Parts: sequence; structure tokens; C-alpha cells
Amino acid sequence: QVQLVESGGGLVQAGGSLRLSCAASGRTFSSYAMGWFRQAPGKERQFVAAISTSGGSTSYRDPLKGRFTISRDNANYTVYLQMDSLKPEDTAVYYCAARPRAVAVVAGSYDYWGQGTQVTVSS
Repeated sequence: QVQLVESGGGLVQAGGSLRLSCAASGRTFSSYAMGWFRQAPGKERQFVAAISTSGGSTSYRDPLKGRFTISRDNANYTVYLQMDSLKPEDTAVYYCAARPRAVAVVAGSYDYWGQGTQVTVSS
């Protein structure tokens, strides 16, 4: 069982940056691949980025490459999402998720989810 708690969301102007954090419970954190997803009002949950158990492999939604960076700190059971050059269309609730072993880009492949953190980008 893994419990996930996101933080770091907020209101930022277009062009600004935010760093989201997701703190995980449990000493098995390093055995889980981690993902970030987002969901805007009236839209489906969307893959953002994912990282392998060791952090050596990452995957991104194509349009977000170069602006978003996922990383993890296994010693502190935390995964991060650095978001730069934010745009109003990045406004959404951002969720972190965990699944055993391999990275995945489909939300249904993840077993554990946090409660989400709101990111609002003003124009």
C-alpha cells in the first residue's frame, strides 16, 4: 500500500514556474514507477510524465517536453515535477500516481493516486 500526497500547486502567471512534489509513504517507494497526470475541468485525465524506479528513465507527453521535468529522490520518498514556461492551458489539477515496476503512460495502469493539487496559470 502506498499513500501519496501532492503539494506545490498554486496560482502563477503565464511564463512562470512551479515545482510540484509528491511525498510517498512506505519504504517500498523505490520499487514503484511514478507518474504525473493532470485533469482540466470537463476533460479527461491526461498523462504528463513518468519516471522509472531508479530515475534513470523518463517519459513525457510530447508537447510538454522541454518545459516539464520529472525527477525523484528515493532516499526521501518523493517525486517532483518541475514546470517551466507555464501556459494558461496548463491549468488543471495535477495528480501523482504509483505502479509497481515499469513506467506506463495510461492512467488505468496505476494502482495508487494522490488527492491532487491545483495549478492555475493566468494570462
